Amino acid sequence: MLRAIRVGVQFTGRRAPQYIPTLRTQLVPSNLFLTATLPKSRANLFSTSRWSQFPIPPTSSTSKNKETANENKPTVHENIYTIPNALTVSRILACPVLGWAILEGRYTLATGLLFYAGVTDWVDGYLARKWNMRTVLGTILDPAADKTLMTTLTITLAMKGLLPVPLAVIILGRDVLLSISAFYYRYISLPPPKTFERYWDFSIPSAEVRPTQISKYNTFLQLSLMGVTTVAPIIPLDLSMQLSALQLTVAATTIWSGLSYVFSKDAVKILSSNKPPKP
Repeated sequence: MLRAIRVGVQFTGRRAPQYIPTLRTQLVPSNLFLTATLPKSRANLFSTSRWSQFPIPPTSSTSKNKETANENKPTVHENIYTIPNALTVSRILACPVLGWAILEGRYTLATGLLFYAGVTDWVDGYLARKWNMRTVLGTILDPAADKTLMTTLTITLAMKGLLPVPLAVIILGRDVLLSISAFYYRYISLPPPKTFERYWDFSIPSAEVRPTQISKYNTFLQLSLMGVTTVAPIIPLDLSMQLSALQLTVAATTIWSGLSYVFSKDAVKILSSNKPPKP
């Protein structure tokens, strides 16, 4: 138990200085003073016989310093100029040409562009895994390219009467909801300050989108359906029965994959603001 002993000392003779600064410390030995004041000719001296702890009133400076330190942490950037990302962007740029070809009835050109999209989709994934070129931007661009391609095919084929409108609504509705969710997760996971410029700076990783297993199957089935539907007008075969069965399957997997993003805990991963993404 700590005890404080008060000793009063009376000075005589020469007058003591008027102002002596107050000294404070947390842990002091017995031969040091906790507080010393010498007003005029009288001094009050406080000491303890053992180590003493002098309480310091809590302040909010500590929490403010922590907040300032967090804000001053350097923002992690990543190299987004990679071959897989370039191939993914090329797929996105090819979509308007693909849509125009379908609307103009040039199904041979549309088939060639669709084949190019499928090949580049496989190549960019292979390069990203083989040469460790994975980026957070790539996890966003790759599904975005798939959805852009799928949206282009769905709208144009439905406009040409080659795809049922209810199925087109299911596909587009799911993609719209997922896009809104992606914008939301990007905003809440963006390190401060949350500005318009930083929001669209994809070299700043914030959230990583991981496709679910059923979503991968659904993408394959959707692309298969769109490919067969695009090729059907230029081949001398009747594929109406096969297309009907594939359309029903795609409708079911589209709904299932949309629900998997809602209930899966691993679909979206919020990244730390001061750690680079793991490959």
